[in-house]
Amino acid sequence: MSSLHTTRVRRRRLGVAAAAVGLFATLLTAGPAVATPDPGDRQAKEKISSGQAAEVKSAIQNGEIPGVDEIVHSRNISHLANVPKDLITGTNSDLAFQGKYAFSGNYDGFRIFDISNPKSPKTVAQVLCPGSQNDISVSGDLLFLSTDSSRSDNSCTSTTQPATEKSSWEGMKIFDISDKRNPKYVAAVETACGSHTHTLVPERKDVYVYVSSYSPSASFPDCQPPHDGISIIKVPRKSPEKAAIVNFPVLFPEGGNPGAPTNPGVSATTGCHDITVLPSKDLAAGACMGDGILFDIKNPERPRVIDQVQDNVNFAFWHSATFNQSADKVVFTDELGGGGAATCNAEIGPNRGADGIYDIVGKGDKRKLVFRSYYKIPRYQADTENCVAHNGSLIPVKGRDIMVQSWYQGGVSVWDFTNSSKPKEIAYFERGPISAETMVGGGTWSSYYYNGHIYSNDMVKGFDVLRLDDRVTDPAKRVRMSELNVQTQPDYFDRSGH
Repeated sequence: MSSLHTTRVRRRRLGVAAAAVGLFATLLTAGPAVATPDPGDRQAKEKISSGQAAEVKSAIQNGEIPGVDEIVHSRNISHLANVPKDLITGTNSDLAFQGKYAFSGNYDGFRIFDISNPKSPKTVAQVLCPGSQNDISVSGDLLFLSTDSSRSDNSCTSTTQPATEKSSWEGMKIFDISDKRNPKYVAAVETACGSHTHTLVPERKDVYVYVSSYSPSASFPDCQPPHDGISIIKVPRKSPEKAAIVNFPVLFPEGGNPGAPTNPGVSATTGCHDITVLPSKDLAAGACMGDGILFDIKNPERPRVIDQVQDNVNFAFWHSATFNQSADKVVFTDELGGGGAATCNAEIGPNRGADGIYDIVGKGDKRKLVFRSYYKIPRYQADTENCVAHNGSLIPVKGRDIMVQSWYQGGVSVWDFTNSSKPKEIAYFERGPISAETMVGGGTWSSYYYNGHIYSNDMVKGFDVLRLDDRVTDPAKRVRMSELNVQTQPDYFDRSGH
């Protein structure tokens, strides 16, 4: 059995009431990235009452929660390394991997680490290129970066500019990373409503990019309602400068979730937040604000929706999706509070802001998403900690469904959903609150398993490396990947992919 004991454990009774190698010197004049206001991935601050702050301090003194910035973890987790932010100082976001390198997105650009020694990651390059949220992926010699803030142009020296101006730019940026120490910006494609996230569907000669974006407005010339689909970009590997949009499939021809007042507390669907593809099964799962969808991507330029589900009781904002390896389950996350609220406390409870576990039943176009259960971290967090279900990946163990996942200031959770009706946590890592007095946004954005280690991108604290030693998960250490973009899920047990 896994041991979850630590010197200090968050108890359920906590009842909170409500160097720069490769830096582009020419980019140093770039302005700060500013996120487009929307329901997802906000870094908003909550007002905390003096009574709530006093209760947080009391809980720390009584050992009910870790102290400010104190690290606690289960016995089967080791914290190997932390690399603080350096010249790229914005909010850390997503991660991608290739060979011995990790690629760290940041609202102000991206950073490349050499992780050949996981205990001591080394910075290889830092690229300043503002444009929140800089969601990041890699494929071969190409790196892809999402821009979801209205900019003056598509350069890395752009400044913020209102989306109401026709000349403003948002979309995808493409870099050549054949020389990891000197990435080169080679192409850009403007997309409707920008690119909040993106997902790669790699082919031999081309890479298809599914661009997720949302929140249109009649006042935005390049982001007009209804925005009921995704942009698909085709990128020729040998000529990335020829990248172009090839389709904008409508995913909600009859309209998605209407949101309030029909469904109070639920986001209206005006696009997708994130998509995960499983190319080996020609499947994709979309987390689309008020809806979860399953679709067929056998023709990557023309995806077809198979099923569409809603949860108007406990889900507020469908944020991301993860398949199990057998492609008979999907885990959807709910970004309750947009990432800026304390939603992992007793007041919110175990179902709201949780993961939703769905079985995929049936065959072909008759496949359906069937809800089985919720999973939420079993440790209540303080009212000064923004906590929400966020990005994670599978831990590849044959015959089992195990996932590692970020929860912002709720930390990193490793959990087993082999029995989709009875998920259970088997390991965790977290820091105490950034502040015991006020709500300060932070915590881990992405936690992914890659070649024997867990890598976590903390928005404030930097890049963490964890080692998981457990008889249940140890077989995953034998699975080696040459490349990993978590939203492009590999077949971990197809040896041709290693």
